[in-house]
Amino acid sequence: MRKTFLLVAACLVSMLATAQILDVVSVQELPGASYQDARVAGISPNGDYILMTNGSNLGLQRYDIASGVMTKLTDAEGAGFNVQISRDGKQIVFRERYTGADKLRYNNIVNANLVANTKETLAVQQVNHDMMVAPGAKVVLTNSECQMYVTKNGKRINIAPQGTDVNYIWASLSPDSKKILYYVSEYGCYVCNVDGSGSQFISADCRAPQWYDNNTIIAMNDQDDGHYTTASAIMAFTLDGKVQTLTSPDMVAMYPFAAKGKVVFSTIEGKTYMLNVK
Repeated sequence: MRKTFLLVAACLVSMLATAQILDVVSVQELPGASYQDARVAGISPNGDYILMTNGSNLGLQRYDIASGVMTKLTDAEGAGFNVQISRDGKQIVFRERYTGADKLRYNNIVNANLVANTKETLAVQQVNHDMMVAPGAKVVLTNSECQMYVTKNGKRINIAPQGTDVNYIWASLSPDSKKILYYVSEYGCYVCNVDGSGSQFISADCRAPQWYDNNTIIAMNDQDDGHYTTASAIMAFTLDGKVQTLTSPDMVAMYPFAAKGKVVFSTIEGKTYMLNVK
């Protein structure tokens, strides 16, 4: 019954009201962050820097938006996947993947202080366990083995609004930590309360979703021919049903990240762009 509901929701003809959600003031390429196979991996909360990796999540670099200076943080495998940034932007947590002496694959979970230019290994875990925590987080959301878990006040619970027989990906907490944004594979994007209640379907065309603010989601609507991505646009969605396309149709724009007043993304050619919005 639950799967039937999911299928119906994902197959409904979109009835979202097309409206202006954000005013795109300007679009600019960030030349120093444009290179072969470039992909944005995150943006600081105040929008002063972005994190860059490649299509395979190999390595991690910090790109200062004002100066255009790129600083290498690590060459490690897996470093660009699901990077966590502290609310003040001064610290980030990322993984460094390696093969142990026992031939098993592990992640070093590394905390980097970008101000003091120091690194500290917080934990070592096998690659099938995914526990990444932003520094200073009071509520922890974990997306592990395609299931969602919330840890609050030391208590960890499985959050499964659409049941445990589906795959949850791209999960994140809203800025006020009251809601969870997530994507159910083969069905679409949803938002629910942090305890799993009040699940709300957003769109099947809202992939790799990210919070812009507590009411607005930035995502990509990508299409493929079964082998290659043929088109992709950066979209804005609101919880009250509005939708807006932010990029032009001649651009294959993918994997956006947002801070107040800025949306950054990379194209399939490896160019990195920033939308200045209000």
